[in-house]
This record gives sequence, C-alpha cells and structure tokens, in this order.
Amino acid sequence: MHTASSSPPKPRGAAVPAVTRAIAVLDLLAGAREAMSLSQLASRLECPKSTMHGLCGTLMSHGYLKREGDGSFFIGPGVMGLAHAFIARTTVAQAFTSLWQELDAPPDETIMLSVLDGSDVVYIASRPGEQPFALSLSVGMRFPAHLAASGQAMLAWHDEAFVRSLYAQPRLQRLRGSGPATLKALLAELAAVRERGWSVDDESLREGVCSFGAAVFDAAAKPVAGIGVCTHKATLHARNEARHCRMVVDVARRLTRRLGGVERQR
Repeated sequence: MHTASSSPPKPRGAAVPAVTRAIAVLDLLAGAREAMSLSQLASRLECPKSTMHGLCGTLMSHGYLKREGDGSFFIGPGVMGLAHAFIARTTVAQAFTSLWQELDAPPDETIMLSVLDGSDVVYIASRPGEQPFALSLSVGMRFPAHLAASGQAMLAWHDEAFVRSLYAQPRLQRLRGSGPATLKALLAELAAVRERGWSVDDESLREGVCSFGAAVFDAAAKPVAGIGVCTHKATLHARNEARHCRMVVDVARRLTRRLGGVERQR
C-alpha cells in the first residue's frame, strides 16, 4: 500500500474508475491511524456517498475492509492474503537465487522454480544447467499444474478438497495424450508422489522431455513452490534418473530450510 497523501489519487491512462477508487480507499485507510467513517472517506476521496457506500460494501464482502461498531471502516484481513502471496513469491525467488552459492557445483540440467497460479504453474526463477544441450526454459512460462512435474509436486501436498476445487470437470486437459486424464487418475498420481517424495512428468508437456519435481514448504508445512528439472528422455537411464530425483529433492529441502519451512513427511 502507498502512504496516503492529502489529495486523492487521480485515475491515469486507461485506468478503470471503480478499481482506482477501491484502491484509493484501501490506500487511504492503510495510511490512517484510526478507522474512518463513510462521510470521511467520501470527503477525502471526493466521491459521492452513494458510490462510496457501494465500494465499501464490496470491499467488505471480500474481506478487504471491516467495520467498527460505530460504522467506521478499517483495513480487513483479506489484504493479508495479497501481502503474503507477494512476500512468499519474492522471498522464495530470492532464496532460490542465493541457494546456489552454498552448493558445490552448478547443476547439469536447468533447474526451475515455480508457483501455483490457479490450476497452472508459473516459472518464477531458473538456474541454467551446465550441460551443452541443457533444455532452455524461460521465467514466466505457464503450464497445467496436473501435467507439470513441479505442479504435481505441489498439488500432492494440498488436501483433496483443494485439488477438487481446481478441477470442476471429471476429465482433465491433456496436451500430448499422456498424463492424468481424469480427476480420479490425478488423485491416484498425487498419492504416489507423496509416497515417493518426488513427481515425474514423462513427456506430458513436451515430446522427448521428462521432468522431475519436488515441493518447497513454508513454516506451516504448506507447499509454496516447486522445484523442477527437465531433461531429454533420450539421455535418461536408471542411474541419472535417480540422480535427477535426488537433486530436486535435495534442492527443495535446502530451499525449505532457507525459508524456515517444515518438510512434510509421507
């Protein structure tokens, strides 16, 4: 939140007025020392009371505002979810970047850090591999979580109700004809991931590419990120497959410790 100023923020560019006003309400209350009445908010932000009433009602319904017994408003607990989401991603990415300073050698293959965004995973950081033909993956890339190794690694440690909430339909999207095709199959695979301690994507996203993943946990033992490594399937054999699995688990554990997290046990 920005520190409240004496004059209300003005819409800029193609800003949506209702959204701009809602943000202005949150900014003003965030900088206030005490709760403010509807009249005070309307006056400070030069907004009709009827409009302010609607804005505050909407923000309250989402938990971003709360109301005192006298009717005045103050910041609600809903904003903490936004703050925690930002802090978690920022902290995880920073810890991931600094992690490589304590490791003896760089990885052979590119290591990716991802987070859940709805039913997708989004890559937020990477450590390039040293192999001449290491796969190149970009920060910002997005894939279905139920197909990506890092996505399965995170989903495995969420409760079943959370997973079901992401997949309303019994049949799931498949990109290449492989990977779990139904919610039932996904839940079975997630149980196997918990038992092993790591996940496997066998060409579910890209032809000729296999991935391995493990989850990173926070202080509440909740999965906040996933570590993944991708490699060419043609180069895989039992020995280096085991090495890739050990590596993602080791990196995930180290990152969990850096975050003060608690690793979940199967």
